[in-house]
Amino acid sequence: MNEPRIGLAALTVLDAPPLEQLDLAERHGFDMIGIRMSPTAPGAIAYPLHRDRAALKEFRHRLADSEVVVFDVEVIKLDEDFDLADYAPLLETAAELGARAALVNGYDHDRSRMADSYAAVATACASYGLVASLEFMPWSTVPDASSAMAIVTDADGPARSILVDPIHVDRSQTTLADLTSIPRDWMTYAQICDGARPKPTDMDEITRQAHEARLPTGEGGIDLDGILSTLPEAIPVSVELPNDERRKAMGTGPWLDHLLATTKETLARR
Repeated sequence: MNEPRIGLAALTVLDAPPLEQLDLAERHGFDMIGIRMSPTAPGAIAYPLHRDRAALKEFRHRLADSEVVVFDVEVIKLDEDFDLADYAPLLETAAELGARAALVNGYDHDRSRMADSYAAVATACASYGLVASLEFMPWSTVPDASSAMAIVTDADGPARSILVDPIHVDRSQTTLADLTSIPRDWMTYAQICDGARPKPTDMDEITRQAHEARLPTGEGGIDLDGILSTLPEAIPVSVELPNDERRKAMGTGPWLDHLLATTKETLARR
């Protein structure tokens, strides 16, 4: 079996600007990175290379000399104020960087409008050679895999994609059968992490753990083997594992070494 490419997700080292994130990925053996170019909320951390041509030029120059690639860019947010034109520069820049996927989150309570918004994003992504990877999250208006399937099914074309993140599978109503029902060609990449037990039921705690207290694979209670068994063989995986407390205790370098080693151990069991 071919070994999957392993990425360093933006959220794992969100305080690191793209150049530093690229350096960290190279130094610690990751194959790819994902860049958070648009914030998840007003004032949240993001690195808008699409709005800073000088920074983009510098990053592209550095990227050209690297074996690490940019795989995904974040985040396209589908809410009641969504306007595709707002994201055109981000998609254009993603294509310039050679990215494969744009991560999409859903927060619109109008299901029909959100499906239309996703379809528009997918059409735009296809024109740039990208896929529109819709991520289901329990606190969003796309809370589980079946919800994501319903929205993505309404779209057309080759850019349709669903992003599977184990912590969201574990903390939602998603089953392994739900994951198996997703067409293989809609799975472009996956995220990977583990999560604590007992599993939280309070939505605030579910959200907190996802944002700041994930665990290295094998150190929690998520059925990673079961989840991975539903995914295409050798699908690229992005290590999305924010845990500043553990990272500060170990130091960023040893922490990233640990994340990569545990991820490889988990993937080797497939």
